[in-house]
Amino acid sequence: MEPREERLRTPRAAGMAGAVFAVLLALAIVLIRIAIPSGNAADAAVEPDERWAVSTALEVLPFAGIFFLWFMGALRTHVGDAEDRFIATVFLGSGLVFVATMFGAGAAAGTVLNETQPSGFGRHFAYTLMTTYGLRMAAVFILTTSTIGHRLGVFSRPLAVFGYVAALVLLVLASSLPWSELVFPAWALVVSIHILRVGLREPPPSGGTE
Repeated sequence: MEPREERLRTPRAAGMAGAVFAVLLALAIVLIRIAIPSGNAADAAVEPDERWAVSTALEVLPFAGIFFLWFMGALRTHVGDAEDRFIATVFLGSGLVFVATMFGAGAAAGTVLNETQPSGFGRHFAYTLMTTYGLRMAAVFILTTSTIGHRLGVFSRPLAVFGYVAALVLLVLASSLPWSELVFPAWALVVSIHILRVGLREPPPSGGTE
């Protein structure tokens, strides 16, 4: 039947989109870190030979956001009807806010390309927006996704625990631990590989037992 076949294709769509998102976001983070190192974001001017890194990262970020929305939509399509509205709402809201803050950080980082004075405002603002706000929303997204996945039997206990640990790291250490931004794409890649390997079980009916 058509709806059933669409559901069977959802795991592959979610897994592939998540993997592409993880690779693109990791690439953008590494490139931005090359040009905007932690610890001196407000003081150090971006050298001319490093501006290519910011420019390339800004080209990559929109595609990372698109694939993240695809990843999130595919997961929501598969499990949304089986999960309670509260967790599903937090799942959707945190994902959308993360994309918005990621794009905002990218736009702020873009000001670095046009800086003639080493004021550092664009660098500092982009770094703060990404680490203080964006990664906290990413932590909430990881937390809710892991909770949904574990409750529905989609994620094994070790995978759910890995998600909770990753969320805790982002919540507590995101703004102080160098390169902690890579925790989110690493988690997304692990989840995507799991989905591609194992798939997603058909969720139980809405009124089913736990």
